[in-house]
Amino acid sequence: MIRSMTAFSRSDRSTEWGTLSWEVRTVNHRYLEPGFRIPEELRAIESQLRERLSKRLGRGKVECNCRFQPQLSSDAKLGINEDLAKQLVAASREIDHMLYNSAAVNAMDILRWPGVIDSSAADWDALRKEAVQLFDEALDDLIATREREGDRLKVMIVERLDAMVLIVDQVRKVIPEIINAQRTKIIERLDGLKLELDDARLEQEAAMLVHKMDVDEEMDRLATHLDEVRRNLEGDKPVGRRLDFLMQELNREANTLGSKSINIDTTRASVDLKVLIEQMREQIQNIE
Repeated sequence: MIRSMTAFSRSDRSTEWGTLSWEVRTVNHRYLEPGFRIPEELRAIESQLRERLSKRLGRGKVECNCRFQPQLSSDAKLGINEDLAKQLVAASREIDHMLYNSAAVNAMDILRWPGVIDSSAADWDALRKEAVQLFDEALDDLIATREREGDRLKVMIVERLDAMVLIVDQVRKVIPEIINAQRTKIIERLDGLKLELDDARLEQEAAMLVHKMDVDEEMDRLATHLDEVRRNLEGDKPVGRRLDFLMQELNREANTLGSKSINIDTTRASVDLKVLIEQMREQIQNIE
């Protein structure tokens, strides 16, 4: 299953103590690089969350943000940690003196600071379990999104592979004609010099020149690499790195075709192949 490394998911859950929410966002990266922003009261589950994440994702930079909004009943009083609030205000004033154009601290900024609003009534052990379960749901949705995007990437890559196969087949058909024409041209030019040359030697030199222009081996390797790309697209493990390596190999053979080209058709084929390879490479950079 091909998966993209770009995706986003959000999961929310209402509890008797308030509302929990997870936002998980991923972008492409060479390795798995998770980052967590969690309320301090839930920080104890971070190692557990990292373990669950590493078991389900192979690559990508992953940003995981958890929020908890306490539930207050109509007759409940909002508890404020006055000592902490006073410390924040005092620290803010000290910083004001260091700045030329300081901005006034908004009361809501103070209230948003972790620990200022007293949420001691919450059952944090139960909330931690809820947060882990909700994180699993967010991962389920994230992976489903990555797989849907991966299916679209696979379709695009297969279309380019099919186009490359057609080019390889066309080159195979015209190469014998091009080589024979080039061989005849070399012999005619040597004959035109009116030099006394041994026919066998002349034939041998012409054959050596033509052999240097032969790209049959490159076409064989191109076909092999194309088959290997298709095989990897059908695998059930992360294949992004392997596909990226295969793009390098395909590009090498396309470059060799261009360097050996003696005809406008093979030159054009080399350029077309490299364009298709580059299109695939851009998308493969985003595959897990």
